[in-house]
Amino acid sequence: MTDGSVARTAAPLAAINRIFPEAAADATDEQLLQWYGELPHNGPWVRFNFVSSLDGAATYEGRSGPLGNEVDQHVFSLLRRLADVIVIGAGTIRAEGYGGELLSAESRRWRIEHGMPARPAFAVVSGSLNLDPESELFVQAPVRPLLLTTARADAGRRRALEEVADVVDAGDQRVEPARIVKILTSRGLTQIHSEGGPTLLGSFEAAGLVDELCLTMSPVLAGGTGKRVAEHVAEHAPQAMRLAHILESDSMLLLRYLSVAPASQP
Repeated sequence: MTDGSVARTAAPLAAINRIFPEAAADATDEQLLQWYGELPHNGPWVRFNFVSSLDGAATYEGRSGPLGNEVDQHVFSLLRRLADVIVIGAGTIRAEGYGGELLSAESRRWRIEHGMPARPAFAVVSGSLNLDPESELFVQAPVRPLLLTTARADAGRRRALEEVADVVDAGDQRVEPARIVKILTSRGLTQIHSEGGPTLLGSFEAAGLVDELCLTMSPVLAGGTGKRVAEHVAEHAPQAMRLAHILESDSMLLLRYLSVAPASQP
């Protein structure tokens, strides 16, 4: 989870080095895309991407962006290239400020060259539909957003948002992760990339539907009372994950974990 805008950097990026499983210095974008693109199967795949301080905070002063840097943002943008759909919780939309173009021109060209739409689909999860239809998220959206909500959502908000997005029920009393995956895959959107927030990740954890977690460990001690990367009230058994790779850049670690038993496998 991080800032919604396209990353722009004037200076060259610090070198990104892989230290596990095999060492590789100063990785290229092609190498990074290959490493992150290696999946155990071709069916539905749910990936979450988060950043955390060393002392466990997922946000600083209410946002995750300050915990990252240019390298984190760059890898973050590469993950978007690989996605069929970007899924965001409404709380993250409000906190981080998503709106406008989410992919760089280079990323759009890359996707077209690889037989993909120029942009991934964009889905927002909101049980209450507490979103402003006149916000940048909708007014400046390059692709019509998909809103995943509940049957009990306010009828007036639904009507207003249906003018600017496709509103689909993904549950009766609450948005259900299994319904989200089913709805997205029925639209041919099998590579599901989520950028938060903690409540959304927690709900997918509780449902046993996290196939992959990309976690950036920021070399800072944030202190305060910032949220963890996952929050959920329901009790559930811990889910075993295995380490797929470790990248390092200027003391920042970018960890990729895969589920021991991929949850979204058909």
